[in-house]
Amino acid sequence: MPSGTRKTDLLCPPDQPLAGRSGRLLAVAAFAILLLAVISAAGLRAQEAPPASLVLEADRVFDGVDLHDGWRVVVAGDRIVAAGPPASVPLPPGDAVRRLRLAGATLLPGLIEGHGHLFLHPYDETSWTDQVLREPLAERVARATVHARDTLMAGFTTARDLGTEGAGYADVGLQQAIAKGVIPGPRLLVAGRAIVATGSYGPKGFAPELDVPRGAEEADGAALERVVRDQIGKGADLVKVYADYRWGPAGEARPTFTLAELERIVEVAAASGRPVVAHAATAEGMRRAALAGVQTIEHGDGGTPEVFALMRDRGVAWCPTLAAADAIVRYGGWDGTPPEPERLQAKRRTMQAALESGVTILAGGDAGVFPHGDNARELELMVDYGMTPLATLRAATSASAETLALPTLGRIVPGATADLLAVQGDPIGDIAVLRDVLLVIQDGVLVREP
Repeated sequence: MPSGTRKTDLLCPPDQPLAGRSGRLLAVAAFAILLLAVISAAGLRAQEAPPASLVLEADRVFDGVDLHDGWRVVVAGDRIVAAGPPASVPLPPGDAVRRLRLAGATLLPGLIEGHGHLFLHPYDETSWTDQVLREPLAERVARATVHARDTLMAGFTTARDLGTEGAGYADVGLQQAIAKGVIPGPRLLVAGRAIVATGSYGPKGFAPELDVPRGAEEADGAALERVVRDQIGKGADLVKVYADYRWGPAGEARPTFTLAELERIVEVAAASGRPVVAHAATAEGMRRAALAGVQTIEHGDGGTPEVFALMRDRGVAWCPTLAAADAIVRYGGWDGTPPEPERLQAKRRTMQAALESGVTILAGGDAGVFPHGDNARELELMVDYGMTPLATLRAATSASAETLALPTLGRIVPGATADLLAVQGDPIGDIAVLRDVLLVIQDGVLVREP
């Protein structure tokens, strides 16, 4: 500091008019006060009391396994801390308690969508091929953002996104945006690009000399090891493989990978702690996938009693995607009047074989083929196809959580993540009331209120 210079002169040079110097001093003082306020607030935040408790009282509570009348559920932070009859679950002490009485309603764990594609939208709006080849990535991400919100608002607080269908690893970015609170959406388990056998997948119908982008990543033989590792390295939570596809001489579904190839995919993924899920529509594709040790099989239209018994014995679960099959025949012109198209009649027979086998069934509708936010459509069809409402609710909560290794989800028990859904009415009596959503809680935060 030059000799004779005062500290205030550095802030307000002597050649400044007095009014200007006073203004600067006032500005500095105001800034100092603001800084002290920020520091003080930060200190207060560090010493704040625990977050307010949320008390939910509903006519019925489905805890992920059974239905109970008149339970009380207490949430603190992002966890359920108590659940049971009011006599055994006292109200939390203190004034920082929010109490919601949900008259006529049923409280459930947040639902789990087992099979969706957030980067697709209904095929009667735009064909799958045009979505993959013509829609810009920015548009597809914008759509996916809306789809994620619609899914969450419908009460599905967790979802498996089983392939971006040509949108690369945009699902990884979407997952991160949701986790950071940038956008609302279900917590995601993502598959990235998915893996298909060379020459089997679409888009198809172009001149053979054209190298048309595919809806998934092609790989075979020894290259599968590199591709599995690459997808994991880019953020995939699971590996999805197409164990069969419509590439037979007459366009029929046929297996695409050998059993040895599928086993190698599972082995490499398992080394990283990740599961493999398999698209399979044929009995042989399902058999190979089950023998290879995949976690779940998707679609399974050609499932037989023998294949479902194999899946049961090897702990492989099934996502039937009934809603996708129903949507596709409706897009083809069926108006819902009897008789059902043969495709749906065959699906009913497959569902019956699965139910008789005792294989674990998850709720996964292939949302994206039909509108996101309409995810409850799968649960309605599961009941229509022969599952009890209670078993269907378990398929969308505790059974999915157990199969997908999500130990704190799918249940209303102390210590579970506070993902909750309240609907008006009784879903055991009428599964369709799952559409009448009153509130949705994710990680203890009310994201949709009555």
